[in-house]
Amino acid sequence: QVQLVQSGGGSVQAGGSLSVACAASGRSFRSYAMGWFRQAPGKEREFVGFINWSGGSTMYADSVKGRATISRDNTKKMVYLQMNSLKPEDTSIYYCAAAPLASDDADRYDYWGQGTQVTVSS
Repeated sequence: QVQLVQSGGGSVQAGGSLSVACAASGRSFRSYAMGWFRQAPGKEREFVGFINWSGGSTMYADSVKGRATISRDNTKKMVYLQMNSLKPEDTSIYYCAAAPLASDDADRYDYWGQGTQVTVSS
């Protein structure tokens, strides 16, 4: 069992920055890849990016590439999503998730955080 509890996010004006954090419990956390997804009202769930088990490899969706940074600290059992140069279209609920292997497919993820609101105003 891995439990994921999210924090951070909030509201910011366009061009600003926000971070979303994901705190994990469970001794197996270190072996999991961690993904970030987002879903806005009226839109389908969208892949944001992932980081592998060690934190040595990341991958991002084209929509956020260059503006998003995913990092992890396995000693603290924490995963982070840093978003810069935010745009109104980034407004969404952001979810962290854990998977045995890194993937852009949400179905591969076994555990999910509760979601964190990110709102970007124009």
